[in-house]
Amino acid sequence: MTDMQTDSAEQVTGSCLCGEVTYQLEGNLGIFQYCHCSRCRKFTGSAHAANILVRPEQFSWLSGSQLIGTFTPQETKHFTTAFCKHCGSSLPWLAKSGKAMVIPAGTLDSHPGIEPQQNVFRASGADWYQPAKDLPEWDCLPEK
Repeated sequence: MTDMQTDSAEQVTGSCLCGEVTYQLEGNLGIFQYCHCSRCRKFTGSAHAANILVRPEQFSWLSGSQLIGTFTPQETKHFTTAFCKHCGSSLPWLAKSGKAMVIPAGTLDSHPGIEPQQNVFRASGADWYQPAKDLPEWDCLPEK
């Protein structure tokens, strides 16, 4: 497909919050990015989405596919959303082109073998966003 394509012999699994929907993937397209577009911010409720791209044949649903809901805005070129109808968690979705599954990295059960590499659509990002590296870190909820 591309020079950035990576294949991994290791299978990685993912799931929704309630655990009813599960999936697995093997390999990736060499793309792990943070998307700051307004659609990703609305869907995740966060400053950005953390997405990994895989070929459709590298992805399979293991359980709960009947619980998957989708929303596809007509005016978008690539964007769709998928979610668990039971718990509302974000789930992987097939890009409108049909060439890539978009995996919300937060739904993975283990390390995917790739690290985030880029921020996309940063120009339309939230004006309140502060990079995580600029904020204090705590191992648990701090006491006041």
